[in-house]
Amino acid sequence: MDQSFSRVKVYGLLFLGLLAFGFAPILVKYAADYSSLQLAVIRTFIAALLLFPVYARSRKARDEKPILGEWKWMALSGILLGLHFISWISSIYFTSVASASVLVVMHPVMLLTVERVLFKVKFSGTIWAGILIAIAGSVVLGYSDYNADARFANPALGNSLALLAAALFAAYFLIGRKIRQHHSWIGYVFPVYVWAAATCIIVLFLAEGFVIPTDPKLLLIGAGLAIGPQILGHGSLNYAVKYVPPTLLSTLILSEPLLASFLAFLLFAEVPATLSIVAMFIILIGVGFTWKQKPKDEFPVSD
Repeated sequence: MDQSFSRVKVYGLLFLGLLAFGFAPILVKYAADYSSLQLAVIRTFIAALLLFPVYARSRKARDEKPILGEWKWMALSGILLGLHFISWISSIYFTSVASASVLVVMHPVMLLTVERVLFKVKFSGTIWAGILIAIAGSVVLGYSDYNADARFANPALGNSLALLAAALFAAYFLIGRKIRQHHSWIGYVFPVYVWAAATCIIVLFLAEGFVIPTDPKLLLIGAGLAIGPQILGHGSLNYAVKYVPPTLLSTLILSEPLLASFLAFLLFAEVPATLSIVAMFIILIGVGFTWKQKPKDEFPVSD
């Protein structure tokens, strides 16, 4: 009975988390008339604000303090995460939900490439095949979107921003993977979220001046992104990875771009070109190969 309840709890939270990720680009699309930088600020600030009581209580209970010298790495990790959110949110403003959602999950491919080039890590032929397949799919997607009609503002720019978001997330995770070994989830995530929020605020100030977002609709969408994809989404995956086989979890994660694309079709009548749809499936197959043999908790989702 207890085991059955635990399984329902794990998969229930996982379902809610994946659903939250699927709605992330949809919420961004509803904010298309507002500044993407302001939306990024609201999202990261609210997420950090909501997690502060949890962090304060956890730190008091555990007496958890950063090891000397780790603050600078947490800061860098947070800066990269903040830039990731800015790039990803901005990408939705210029390209389709489907393209942005698929390209942003390219971060495992980028991370594996960096590990091979910089750290000389050896990977199996299956993983390299996955990398090549994903890269080929991204090239086809770029060609297809470039030649598509003017349904989206600037698909080339949007796709580039989505790939930049994936690269920033890969760098963020490369740093965080080691730092998190010495901290609880909240002990690492909260300081990083604070730095991410600070980064978004600084970028907003440099780009638009001293602006305090007050529009109720924008605040509501930003809160939805903070509570949904950022807290519920990441939180459920970090909880489930302890109980769910990593191969199954990775496969479920790949459903997020498909869910987002389906919702975009229902809500915004977004129908990518046939060649773009083929390219997206090629990318997902390639990323699936790179995930298949990775150890537990290797690649979180970036939304």
